[in-house]
Amino acid sequence: MAMPNKSALLVLDLINEIVHPRGKYANEGYLAQVIARRVLENTALAIDRARIAGIPVIYVVVGFSETYAECPKNSPVLSIAKQDQRLILGTWATQIHDSLKVAKGEQIVSKNRVSPFFQTNLDLLLRTHSVDTVLLTGVSTEFVILATAMSAHDLDYNVVVLEDATSSSNDERHRAALTILGRIAKISSVGQALPASGEEA
Repeated sequence: MAMPNKSALLVLDLINEIVHPRGKYANEGYLAQVIARRVLENTALAIDRARIAGIPVIYVVVGFSETYAECPKNSPVLSIAKQDQRLILGTWATQIHDSLKVAKGEQIVSKNRVSPFFQTNLDLLLRTHSVDTVLLTGVSTEFVILATAMSAHDLDYNVVVLEDATSSSNDERHRAALTILGRIAKISSVGQALPASGEEA
């Protein structure tokens, strides 16, 4: 069924560094999967339908300052950013992809870790809007989507993964992550969770 207005749509890490051909993660499989699965197109549709339904849209971007003071040295996933100057906040690299137009008043949350709930104001934003359900879109399924779902679950939110608006670096990892996600979240699609006006989900 369609999501109630106590939902919020989270757009996770759909930034140039990861999903643009000139991004430094582009050749690591993420761009190819985003294209193959039409993640940007499906996320744009989800954003449009969320706005029509009055559902808040919140964007999350991963990044660090130019000094990388916040970058964890012991993280195999994040520490590589410093090696070739990836993910610097305030630059083209960490801007939301141009195909997803951020509307006036929509919030952008910056994070320094995999989970967007870790030492950010995301939980505060959601509770300010009386949100009880989060709809997840973005990359990557086995890292950010999974971490977000687990954090949201433990904060007592309902979690819905819009499967056709998510992807990983390859299909095998995507499918494996969905198997785990299915234990703590509802696996849905843009069309099911956010049907067009007048349609039944």
